[in-house]
Amino acid sequence: MTVVTRFAPSPTGFLHIGGARTALFNWLYAKHTGGKYLLRIEDTDRARSTQPAIDAIIDGLTWMGLQWDGDVVFQFARADRHRAAVEKLLASGNAYRCYASPEELTAMREEQKAKGLSIRYDGRWRDRDPSEAPAGVKPAIRLRAPTEGETVINDLVQGTVTVANAQLDDMVLLRGDGTPTYMLSVVVDDIDMNVTHVIRGDDHLNNAFRQLQLIRALGAPEPTYAHVPLIHGQDGAKLSKRHGALGVEAYRDMGFLPEAMRNYLLRLGWGHGDEEIIPDAKAVEWFDIKDVGRAPSRFDMDKLSHLNAYYLKETDDRALVDKIVPDLESKAGPVSDAARLRLTRGMHGLKQRAKTLKDLAEGAAFYVAARPLTLDDKAKAAPGDGGKENLAKILPHLESATVWSAEHLENWAKAHAETHGLKLGKLLPPIRAAVCGTLTSPAIFEVLEALGKDESLARIRDVTGA
Repeated sequence: MTVVTRFAPSPTGFLHIGGARTALFNWLYAKHTGGKYLLRIEDTDRARSTQPAIDAIIDGLTWMGLQWDGDVVFQFARADRHRAAVEKLLASGNAYRCYASPEELTAMREEQKAKGLSIRYDGRWRDRDPSEAPAGVKPAIRLRAPTEGETVINDLVQGTVTVANAQLDDMVLLRGDGTPTYMLSVVVDDIDMNVTHVIRGDDHLNNAFRQLQLIRALGAPEPTYAHVPLIHGQDGAKLSKRHGALGVEAYRDMGFLPEAMRNYLLRLGWGHGDEEIIPDAKAVEWFDIKDVGRAPSRFDMDKLSHLNAYYLKETDDRALVDKIVPDLESKAGPVSDAARLRLTRGMHGLKQRAKTLKDLAEGAAFYVAARPLTLDDKAKAAPGDGGKENLAKILPHLESATVWSAEHLENWAKAHAETHGLKLGKLLPPIRAAVCGTLTSPAIFEVLEALGKDESLARIRDVTGA
């Protein structure tokens, strides 16, 4: 049997962090088993489904690196197929026409509520002769659900879960206007897409019992279910925007890397011993949906940032330059080839200090800045107290340097400071201020090497007026 999983978001909003983890688990399990991972957009709610949300979901999955197999399936376009399935159920006696009016159903619910009963359809049209149907009323079509026994789901995450059939009523499959319900559409689509494993949030567990009854009524193969606990905030409450429940695109815009997001979301509810850093190849090798825990996970932005910092350090320097140049250009204009080269040479030192691409771009701005640099307030003060004169004095020594490397420049600075009775703490800040425009930067000798001799000296001359 070929394993087939599916991610089936509703395009009523962006791809949020919980949905991204569900997609990841479906993707990983399909890869782990050598199966297929499909994408279905459940756009039957026409009032709330929007094209921007569809675009955001597809863009988010693409950015996450969770590429699906085959074409995207759009649920609304399959409405005729959903209605055809209902005709089959009517023919087999597994569905029936219900002529109860909205007013009748409202009165039924009010009576049940007054008596303290569960609110459920009472089956009033289940066995009535259609000849009793009121004139001019378009019926809804309901599933003739079993009324005795139990429906049992052997869930790969939740374990064996059972519900008495007497607690489940005859759900609507087609509304009076002929439109399919969500419950019908999901089941028919899963059957037609040959989905073998339904992996989704545990907020869908109650739906699974009714859907399984419908699958059986249609005589289709039963899928294996895996209902994953939801993600909570650090305080244990349901995840919300204040906890970090943002769209995936927000994390991209904040400067997180997709590989860090995959690694972090993987560890929310699943683990492999004490492993924290799990690259994709290992994730595919180790992941099994049955190993997902039953307890809700807690989203921690600090842990995500820490993990992202690790992946930044592991990313190729040129690749990081490509990622941050658009941000730099949006603020300071085109980045020249010479500036890009300086940035590439300085990237190793820059990425040791950053947690996100935004941090990286902010720290890297001085490498691509046009001369003369604009010094921040602290950098403007650094040449004070003789700093500017010291810069002027060391300029000839730097100009005469025949080797321009971090090691040689550091050795020269130490020797110069000792010869002239200076402390490095007095010598270096004015240099840093002149070449960086700020007193916050990677190691200054690495910066000088990355900038190159000509650019470094030109920036110092801008400050000294030499």
